[in-house]
Amino acid sequence: MAGQDPALSTSHPFYDVARHGILQVAGDDRFGRRVVTFSCCRMPPSHELDHQRLLEYLKYTLDQYVENDYTIVYFHYGLNSRNKPSLGWLQSAYKEFDRKDGDLTMWPRLVSNSKLKRSSHLSLPKYKKNLKALYVVHPTSFIKVLWNILKPLISHKFGKKVIYFNYLSELHEHLKYDQLVIPPEVLRYDEKLQSLHEGRTPPPTKTPPPRPPLPTQQFGVSLQYLKDKNQGELIPPVLRFTVTYLREKGLRTEGLFRRSASVQTVREIQRLYNQGKPVNFDDYGDIHIPAVILKTFLRELPQPLLTFQAYEQILGITSLPLAPLELSREPHALPGVESSLRVTGCRQILRSLPEHNYVVLRYLMGFLHAVSRESIFNKMNSSNLACVFGLNLIWPSQGVSSLSALVPLNMFTELLIEYYEKIFSTPEAPGEHGLAPWEQGSRAAPLQEAVPRTQATGLTKPTLPPSPLMAARRRL
Repeated sequence: MAGQDPALSTSHPFYDVARHGILQVAGDDRFGRRVVTFSCCRMPPSHELDHQRLLEYLKYTLDQYVENDYTIVYFHYGLNSRNKPSLGWLQSAYKEFDRKDGDLTMWPRLVSNSKLKRSSHLSLPKYKKNLKALYVVHPTSFIKVLWNILKPLISHKFGKKVIYFNYLSELHEHLKYDQLVIPPEVLRYDEKLQSLHEGRTPPPTKTPPPRPPLPTQQFGVSLQYLKDKNQGELIPPVLRFTVTYLREKGLRTEGLFRRSASVQTVREIQRLYNQGKPVNFDDYGDIHIPAVILKTFLRELPQPLLTFQAYEQILGITSLPLAPLELSREPHALPGVESSLRVTGCRQILRSLPEHNYVVLRYLMGFLHAVSRESIFNKMNSSNLACVFGLNLIWPSQGVSSLSALVPLNMFTELLIEYYEKIFSTPEAPGEHGLAPWEQGSRAAPLQEAVPRTQATGLTKPTLPPSPLMAARRRL
């Protein structure tokens, strides 16, 4: 089965790369040469994979076999804009394998390995000389264009070793096919190509199985996973670090959360977090970077913070009528206990959330409420923040949100920010379950501990310029 080797240990020097199953050693070819496969479909998005580490891991793996003749099978299917390395990396990788014997300048991590120390006096393995064949399976026009770009750098002798195969069946003549480790995604793609070639209807596409995350993974994993890996801490580290930094240094930054950041920088920071390494936002000199990281963290959760189950309920928030007191009050005045049916509706929806999601949501909304209090400086009132965060907090389980869904989604988010204290307050009287049952009694302690900064500041309702939501109320 393709994927991670079940015998792979977390103590492996390249576990962060090896766990993806990109490289596999797959028996011998028909000439008795060891076969190594490289599967592009196993490469995660670039921000989850350090390509320099991938290069080092490739050399680390080949070093075990290249003293003798060997063959590489390259499965091109699955390489896309999200996971493909840069052209510069490909050029440097080729040059690295073209280094002359004895050049160990690029091997500081590998030479630290005791096994390699013992053999460091030897010359570098003959990566290119002992490579007898490079089989490229399912080549595309991208491969051909890339080959033309790199052609000036590639020797004629090496070029003769490259052979293209459009179908897996063509490998039978050269390899012991049953020994190959071929990812299921590649098998399905090949079957689809064969079907199209023969005029048959291609089989339905299946989603590949998920890969095991790193123990230190922060992005793209569930809240439960983060809790289990962080000694039961309810607030994910990335969320806490970014919120803390922005509270201290960014509350009055104009356009906070509206500005973008370099994709390369964002991926670099994600990679550092996923590998358990420290991140110092001061090093980047841009207050908008932690803001982008916070939004990216929310957007890459496997399930939205507000959960798939709450999606339809939230869409119905606009169907709730406005109570008389809400129609007549001033835009900046807090509603009375029963003045806003929509605020009450928000509380009822939040009661259905899992405890962990509720705690994290309250922590985040407390921060966004504090940001909105500084809107005279940062120009980000609750309405503007809702436009930014709405689709990062909730999305449908299938497809994407329609344009018509944006109004209720953003309105719901604006209500959470604008009336943070009302919606997330404790019950006003016995029997009124303003909070979910799991927040009552002894189990409320984690909730109280999750937002010490917000409680300590004694936040009150800010005086803000009228938002679109307020304007709508006044028109009604």
